[in-house]
Amino acid sequence: MGQVGINDGPLFPEKELGWLVYEGYEGLGYATEAAAALRDWARRALGCSGLVSYIDPDNRASIRVAERLGAALDLTAPKQDEGDLVYRHGRKV
Repeated sequence: MGQVGINDGPLFPEKELGWLVYEGYEGLGYATEAAAALRDWARRALGCSGLVSYIDPDNRASIRVAERLGAALDLTAPKQDEGDLVYRHGRKV
């Protein structure tokens, strides 16, 4: 159906909560449910209190997922790619 993951490394200024949904499974809530579960697990098990999602501004579906997860647009955050939007996930589970 898709994938979720925590991305971290030299191309990512901060730890990223990322997701993708395969064709045919969009709009069914899988990305939101899986990303919320991974976010909450990462906070508890790994102590990841600060996660962001880097999103192309044309990707309305991913923006909606980030917003459903309670993430807020952070206009001052460093970006993976200059054109990205950065959505910051709150620190509470």
